Amino acid sequence: MKAVPFGWSSDWHGHCLLVHKTKSMSEINNQMNVDPGKASILVVDDEAANVRLLEKMLATRGYSNVVCTLDPDQVLPLYQKYKSDLILLDINMPKLDGYGVMGQLNKLTKGCPPPILILTAQHDQSSRQRALDSGARDYVTKPFDADELLSRVRNLLEVQMAQKFMHRQNEILEQKVRERTQAMHDTRLQVVRCLGRAAEYRDNETGLHIIRMSKMAVVIGSAAGMDDEQCDLLLNAAPMHDIGKIGIPDHILLKPDKFEPEEWMIMQTHVQIGADILSGDNSDLMTMARDIAITHHEKWNGKGYPNGLEGEAIPLTGRITALADVFDALTSERPYKKAWPVEKAVELIKEESAKHFDPMLVEILLERLPEIIKIKEKYAEPVNK
Repeated sequence: MKAVPFGWSSDWHGHCLLVHKTKSMSEINNQMNVDPGKASILVVDDEAANVRLLEKMLATRGYSNVVCTLDPDQVLPLYQKYKSDLILLDINMPKLDGYGVMGQLNKLTKGCPPPILILTAQHDQSSRQRALDSGARDYVTKPFDADELLSRVRNLLEVQMAQKFMHRQNEILEQKVRERTQAMHDTRLQVVRCLGRAAEYRDNETGLHIIRMSKMAVVIGSAAGMDDEQCDLLLNAAPMHDIGKIGIPDHILLKPDKFEPEEWMIMQTHVQIGADILSGDNSDLMTMARDIAITHHEKWNGKGYPNGLEGEAIPLTGRITALADVFDALTSERPYKKAWPVEKAVELIKEESAKHFDPMLVEILLERLPEIIKIKEKYAEPVNK
């Protein structure tokens, strides 16, 4: 046997590797170029002499990331390790022929294998057609012309590297789009929260009420079956439930005594005012916010306002917000009242089950009361407000 060329292992029973100054594919991708010389090439042939010849040919053209194996069973693990950009593959091999190797690669890559160049002594048209149908990009018969083979290698790699470059560029663009979309989303949520606080400040609130009630609403909504995306919308839509109070005159909104009938009628208009303010945007967030604004004073028994909706005709988000809003209002101090003890508030909620509130949601609130109380404690009003 001839001496093993520099860079090769002598384990001809398994597989042999040649890696001259090998760089990882992540480093290659980071360079953001399409230099085929930096591509990873996998050579698969059960004849050691053929492998040596191909190694020398590729080295003369500057291909430095070359991995070779005599064992077709090693193709999948080597491909997964080195992320080969091109595979030079023999057809006639023991244990597993080239068609079998391509079948494995197709399965592994879900029908998107790397470019495969078949190198075989089989000249018949049926073998050529079968190889192309199995996923090969090119087909060269032995003995081959070195210059022609190297040109085919270069052409396949140029296309492959250009595709990888474009894929990387698309990933970068998609990431930028995601970042900008998230930034727009965050900005919109900030505006939404400011709107919610604006209404609360008019009603002599610190803004902590909308934080508490919206977080309580999420606890109830999650237990009621809302998914994470819906709960996130609820967290940011619920704070706008009373935005319509902006349109209520101060002498009514801030009145500490009982409303006169005509004052009560004006006060009730805040739900429609809120829905009107939130109109004009059909995003999921604003749609939910409008539903909550217009329905959070409806009652389970149909005696609420503005439309006298009953039972499940009231949107779930409106029912949840109503319960969370009332519970927090009862247990919070206001200019016109002291905070109720949790026990007293719970008793009223129970009494209003199936009257004011959805009985299923009342049961959830009672079950999740420890979480609700933690929210109250975490976002409690300042002592010296």
